[in-house]
Amino acid sequence: MSHNTTLGRAGEQRAAEHLRDDGYAIVDRNWRCSDGEIDLVVTRDNVLAIVEVKTRTSRRYGHPLEALDRAKIDRLWRLAMMWARTHPDIARGRRIRVDAVAVIGADPGSGSLEHLVALS
Repeated sequence: MSHNTTLGRAGEQRAAEHLRDDGYAIVDRNWRCSDGEIDLVVTRDNVLAIVEVKTRTSRRYGHPLEALDRAKIDRLWRLAMMWARTHPDIARGRRIRVDAVAVIGADPGSGSLEHLVALS
């Protein structure tokens, strides 16, 4: 497994733990379809959030969330709608949003974490 894959998985695990500690239920991880992948799907109250996790060892090349351009955000929204259509039992009656989590540190388990709510 490559360093980037290992780093990314560790960041996703850290993000999932943070969100769970913040009261979210993790309902799906690494959901894939022909159009792409969703890192995390979480729910809390009447919200269903699609969460993109970006993990970097440092800010040397900028903040991880700078990688989320308009095309990526639009794709995440399309994926959110696809996920909701394939999981109507979970999505029904919930407001859907797209969030992002940045994890920064050589050890994602102890690095900094930032949760950005509702990308639009």
